[in-house]
Amino acid sequence: MMQDKINQYTAEISAFEPRSAAETEAFRIKFLGTKGIIKDLFDEFKAVSPEEKRVLGKVLNDFKKLAEEKYQIVKEQFESGDAGADQNLDLSLPGEGFELGSRHPLSLVRREIVEIFKKLGFTVAEGPEIEDDWHNFSALNFPEEHPARDMQDTFFINKDAVNGDIALRTHTSSVQVRMMENGKPPFRAIMPGRVYRNEAISARAHCFFHQVEGLYVDENVSFADLKQTLFYFVQEMYGEGTKVRFRPSYFPFTEPSAEMDISCTICGGTGCPMCKGSGWVEILGCGMVDPNVLENCGIDSQKYTGFAFGMGIERITNLKYEIKDLRLFSENDVRFLKQFQSEVI
Repeated sequence: MMQDKINQYTAEISAFEPRSAAETEAFRIKFLGTKGIIKDLFDEFKAVSPEEKRVLGKVLNDFKKLAEEKYQIVKEQFESGDAGADQNLDLSLPGEGFELGSRHPLSLVRREIVEIFKKLGFTVAEGPEIEDDWHNFSALNFPEEHPARDMQDTFFINKDAVNGDIALRTHTSSVQVRMMENGKPPFRAIMPGRVYRNEAISARAHCFFHQVEGLYVDENVSFADLKQTLFYFVQEMYGEGTKVRFRPSYFPFTEPSAEMDISCTICGGTGCPMCKGSGWVEILGCGMVDPNVLENCGIDSQKYTGFAFGMGIERITNLKYEIKDLRLFSENDVRFLKQFQSEVI
């Protein structure tokens, strides 16, 4: 009988006490949904006799109103936060509190690098991560046939022979170009930032990483100034007694150029997997700014000289904290990040 069903459902609605918003939503779907009980009852109501309709019509409408009012009441309770409260909850107990986070190890090391160079008078400069060919390559003395222009090294966004290529920057040297174009010497700044290169991801390489590059342009700047600046940085970062050596190298934007090694901070120079048994680890490239680069930026290379250097923050962090896998820096593994909670923020 339809009347018996309504009585049964009425009792169920009256006794309904949800413990969560999900149970409230389930109640709505069960009784008030497009395929719910009330819809079924109204479909069934169409088939009853005219005599029963006069009696059941009012009963059915009252039942529908009861379900709607019950749903509205419990819904408002959950929205206000009053429903489902544990009456036995002891509000005098201390709260659990929030777990403190920490800075990312790359952020810690970047900040330390910045603070070291600030002591030498270097300011911080930043620039866009999407660059044109001029600022990323041409102004820095990269020949047209240089391998860094090829697709296997650079993430090109748009290759246009007429208007110039657009790409994700491969180094923060582009910020140096922008600084020299828009100002007048002397310049003394470092450029920290994220860079991108089309490399296979492994424990020793990634398609994006972080760099800090430095630039000092003034009258009578020499290679000796470069060596003393970087020697000071190494002593501050890794401690007194850390040895330094320079090896001749080649970069399109510096001449002469060098790579700088430090004695391995993990094995102390005795030989380990990090230094491949040599006792030395390369941490940066450097050199005197090529006169062509100065001229490209509107600076008189007969009057001014300068030096530049660039290092990967990941490499510096690896040596400082003995981290062997670059992928840990970008995987958001809480177990790894929690190890740095004790570091000074």
